[in-house]
Amino acid sequence: MTILNKQTKTPQHVAIIMDGNGRWAEKRGKHRVFGHKHGVKALRKAITFATENKIGALTVFAFSSENWQRPKQEVKMLMELFFSVLGSEVKKLHKHGIKLKIIGELTGFSSRLQKKVLEAEKLTENNQGLILNVAANYGGRWDITQATRTLLERVENGTLKASQVDETMMQDALTLSKIPQVDLMIRTGGEHRISNFLLWQLAYAELYFTDTLWPDFDASDFQFALDVFSGKERRFGQTSEQVRDLD
Repeated sequence: MTILNKQTKTPQHVAIIMDGNGRWAEKRGKHRVFGHKHGVKALRKAITFATENKIGALTVFAFSSENWQRPKQEVKMLMELFFSVLGSEVKKLHKHGIKLKIIGELTGFSSRLQKKVLEAEKLTENNQGLILNVAANYGGRWDITQATRTLLERVENGTLKASQVDETMMQDALTLSKIPQVDLMIRTGGEHRISNFLLWQLAYAELYFTDTLWPDFDASDFQFALDVFSGKERRFGQTSEQVRDLD
C-alpha cells in the first residue's frame, strides 16, 4: 500500500488509458486496427521508459468491458492482435525481468486466448522488475462487484462477519491488491474522463490528460507527465502545513 503522507517525485504506480489509436489511423486514411498495431509500439516505449525511470508498476487499459460494443470486425481483429502480441512480446518482457499480469473478466475470452494469458503470467510470475498490468475486458465497476461478491461468500460460509468488512478487506479482494495504489493516471487522446477504469485505485491519483493520440505518445510525453506530477502537492485530505511538517 502507498504511504499516504509521503511526498514522492517519482510515482510508484502509473496507470494509462491508451486512447486515440483508431483516430490516429483514420487521420491517415487507414483502418482502425492499423492504429492499434502502432499503439503496441507506443506501449513498448512506455514500458521501456517506466523501467528506466524505476516506476514500480504500470497498468494499461487495453480493452474495456464496454469495448465489446464496437463493430464485430474490429473486436475480432483486436482479439487476434492481443493473442499475437502475447506470443511475440512475453519472452522479451521475461528477458527484462518484467512481471506480467492480465486483469479483467478473462472468461469472456476464447479458451485459446485464456490459455495464452495463463502461460504468459506463469512465465513471468517470479520476475522482480516492473509489474506490468494489462487491463483486458476490465471495468472498475466489475472489479468492485467481484470483490464484494468474494467478501459476501465469506460471510455466507461463516468465515467472516459483515461487521468486520472494512476498506482494507475490500482492497485485498480487488484485482490489484498486491501493489501500491495508483499515483498518476495518464489519459491520451484528448478525452477528460476515466471511463470506468480502476475506480477504487484512482481515489487519490493525480490525473493527467493530453491531446496526444496514443501511437504518438513517446518518452518525452511520458517525462512531461512525470514533471507535472512532481510539481503536485499531494495532501490526501491533510492541509499544506501538515504535509510540509512531514518533510
